[in-house]
Amino acid sequence: MQSRESLPSWQKLKRHAQVMEQQHMNDLFAGDSQRFNKFSIQLPSMLLDYSKNLITEETVSHLIELAKACDIESWREKMFQGERINFTEDRAVLHTALRNRSTTSFILDGKNITKQVEQALNKMKNFSEQVRQGKWLGYSGKRITDVVSIGVGGSNLGPQMVTEALKQYSDNSLNVHYVSNVDGTQIADVLRPLNPESVLFIVSSKTFTTIETMTNAHTAVKWLTASSFDDTAVAKHFVAVSANKANAMALGIEADNIFDMWDWVGGRFSLWSAIGLPIALDLGFEKFIELLEGADEIDKHFCQAPLEQNAPVLLALLSLWNCTFLGAQSQAILPYDQTLHMLSAYMQQAEMESNGKSVSWDGAEIDYSTVPTIWGEVGINGQHAFYQYLHQSNNVVPADFIGSVESVTPVQGHHETLMANFFAQTQALMQGVNEQQVRADLKAKGRNEDYINKVSPHKVHKGNRPTNTILMKRISPHAIGSLIAIYEHKIFVQGIILQICSFDQWGVELGKGLANKIAKELQNNSINIEHDSSTLELIKYYQWVKNETVNQ
Repeated sequence: MQSRESLPSWQKLKRHAQVMEQQHMNDLFAGDSQRFNKFSIQLPSMLLDYSKNLITEETVSHLIELAKACDIESWREKMFQGERINFTEDRAVLHTALRNRSTTSFILDGKNITKQVEQALNKMKNFSEQVRQGKWLGYSGKRITDVVSIGVGGSNLGPQMVTEALKQYSDNSLNVHYVSNVDGTQIADVLRPLNPESVLFIVSSKTFTTIETMTNAHTAVKWLTASSFDDTAVAKHFVAVSANKANAMALGIEADNIFDMWDWVGGRFSLWSAIGLPIALDLGFEKFIELLEGADEIDKHFCQAPLEQNAPVLLALLSLWNCTFLGAQSQAILPYDQTLHMLSAYMQQAEMESNGKSVSWDGAEIDYSTVPTIWGEVGINGQHAFYQYLHQSNNVVPADFIGSVESVTPVQGHHETLMANFFAQTQALMQGVNEQQVRADLKAKGRNEDYINKVSPHKVHKGNRPTNTILMKRISPHAIGSLIAIYEHKIFVQGIILQICSFDQWGVELGKGLANKIAKELQNNSINIEHDSSTLELIKYYQWVKNETVNQ
């Protein structure tokens, strides 16, 4: 297989990067009054400004040339047509089919998955309405007041991020809680104030074998049956989202209360499926459909817009430019809206689990930088935590700033102050301040020469730090659906250009397999001598302290 590095467009970008590293964005803005117009895209729900990157029209031209050389358009067609582009697991990648709002039939392996999706949505609709309207009753005849969603990874992060982002759209007819950590503290804290007679559990696991999820599920069953004194109560209080109906039914869940999950949907791309049931329960099914419509809108944009005006494609190419060619090692996701406080964590999983790999499609080691480390925090909190690093560290960290024009919780003066910081930070990261400006400012403030000489070097900001700005009109189900879909397609494009299989997660599986083996040792108070000396001694110490505690 031809290495991406051998492509003429790749080599052009390597040479071009050496030239651009000597440039400063201040000069690029000064030399082009149309820079914003050239490097921004207006979408129905938001504006993307990528002008504050170290790019020129030549840069974008080379990047688009690379995208075409990598057959992005052809690979995009393969994904949407259901070809098995997740080739290590021999699976199609069709999370886009979950939010396709047209009624066009789509046949995969002889089955009309459009019909399957519609049936699943109707089941979600009927179930969520029953619960929300108080028609679904617990074992003692009480209506459901609280929903506890049990899952981990994509089965947890997606729904929780969305319900947190859209909390202002909830009518609070149900209280939705999430349990993902196998640390018993979390599930104990969630269950402690709840009444077992009025709690509904959603257990989400494609295989229904994930040890963290199943441990929490069994604890929840014990908690419920300790109150009801009846194992059959599980049928009134548990539903499942899984591809493994047999395992779900073994827990006591009735077949009719198991929602489908298909192998052509990856966990971190699954919130559009019945994994999103907590969203429908919390916000109402109509709002869930609006979420799908927002994503569908971006799917159409991704398929129809020219590459030069295609938001997901450009975000992927800019990430490649900043990381692989300019040497950035990480990227920050910085939402300036409290409702998006879980977005950074969600994007960590979505991008790093997808493309955090070092082997190409043909199994060869990749010797170029791939995706950066993704991290971040709500903007204002970050400003008083790690923005010092963003502004003055030797390491350049590209950042996505995400905000909204209109607050969903208007409090006089607050949103204007928030957005003033939002705009100021990207300007400051780009422009910086040089020593001459620092010295002039200190002199104007009446500082003496000795103080100016001492302090000036510490106040210099080099600037030239790349940022993208995504400015939504308003946080809404539609806008959130669009935002997530943009990043999903960005991840896909990155994977194709980097020749990475974005839709498996073997690194996750390795750790899970080892954990299952060690869990048996801990439960049986035994030790497998095949461990390395460090792990062996750590387990010995753990068991020794545990046994000492028990014997006291």
